[in-house]
Amino acid sequence: MLSYQHIYHAGNPADVHKHALLCWMLAYMTRKDKPLSYLETHAGRGLYHLDTPEALRTGEAAAGVGRMLEAGVVADDHPYPAALGRVRAEHGAQVYAGSPMLAAMILRTQDRMDLAELHPQEYEALRLAMSPYGARVHKRDGFDMAQSLCPPTPRRGLMLIDPSYEVKAEYGAIPGQIAKLHRKWNVGVICLWYPILTSNAHAPMLSALEAQGLPGALRHEVRFAPVREGHRMIGSGLFAVNAPFGLADAAAQLSARWP
Repeated sequence: MLSYQHIYHAGNPADVHKHALLCWMLAYMTRKDKPLSYLETHAGRGLYHLDTPEALRTGEAAAGVGRMLEAGVVADDHPYPAALGRVRAEHGAQVYAGSPMLAAMILRTQDRMDLAELHPQEYEALRLAMSPYGARVHKRDGFDMAQSLCPPTPRRGLMLIDPSYEVKAEYGAIPGQIAKLHRKWNVGVICLWYPILTSNAHAPMLSALEAQGLPGALRHEVRFAPVREGHRMIGSGLFAVNAPFGLADAAAQLSARWP
């Protein structure tokens, strides 16, 4: 389906959780001089203006990044607020950075970035936003891109899988996709974000992932109140394969600060 647009949800509490962990991992991995590959299967538009009618309609950013960073949910010396601050210095104080733009603030010139986005308008916005940063932007299915590029060059790297989950069949298909990607790219850090809904729809998917016995697997979840009446998302989760050293501690520190 091509109806999902993240502008309605940009900067919500799930974004804070997902992007804090992503920025920590990329900052850790770029400490070494060796180049790395960064891949995203569902990249969105990369840059979101929070003063648009779409963003203001839901109020999710105010409940997320607007409140949480001010409250110190993420430490001041964490790479996430630093990366977001760089984006806002370049693009204005009323923007929120999607994961591709945050990654661009941390990655180096020797690193490679491949981003997939199928939605026509989102793809075009992503291409314009990311072209100054040397990203390769693909208008194609994200899993098709990932399977075709794995193992990437350089082999060291991280992949973020962040579907909209609008199609219920995605929950059942994802464990097989990740298993196949890991077989092709056994050294890659493969990260899956998922929503925690009142329906508990993620539970069978996580059970299937954990049953595979993937190496270095780490699962981290946070909970939060619905951002508006009737909203079904009550938490955010990240499942990582080959989790970088120290991620468990970084995730625990985030949990300790979570409201």
